[in-house]
Amino acid sequence: MLMFHFDHFNFNVLNLERSLRFYDEALGLHPVRERRTDSYRLVFLGDGQTNFCLELTHLFDRTEPYDLGEQEFHLAFMTEDIEASLKKHEAMGCVVQWPKTPGGFYFLEDPDGYWIEIIPERKKEA
Repeated sequence: MLMFHFDHFNFNVLNLERSLRFYDEALGLHPVRERRTDSYRLVFLGDGQTNFCLELTHLFDRTEPYDLGEQEFHLAFMTEDIEASLKKHEAMGCVVQWPKTPGGFYFLEDPDGYWIEIIPERKKEA
C-alpha cells in the first residue's frame, strides 16, 4: 500500500513582505526554504517543531486581491495557552471570530483575507 504524509499547504499572497511579517508576528513562522523564478517567488514557512510548511506564493504580475470564495477552508494551529494567544492576536487586530466558549477556538484573518483557526492544545489521555 502506498503511504502519504503532509508536506505543505499554499496561500497565494499579494504582498509577500507584509505576509512574512504577519506570519512571523502572529504565529512565529519563519522561512525554511524558498524558490524564485522570473514570474513568482515561493517562501515555505515552518514552525520549528514539525516538517509541515505553509507555502506563500507571490505571483509578480498579480495586482488584484484573490477571490477566496466563502471562506470554506482554513489552516489551523494549536496553542498551549489559548487566552494569551487570543490577547496577542486581539492586540494585532486580526481576530475575526471568537465564539466566547470556555477553552474554545477562534479565527484570525491574514493580510490577504485567509482565515486561520487557533485551537487549544489537546490534553493527552491518561
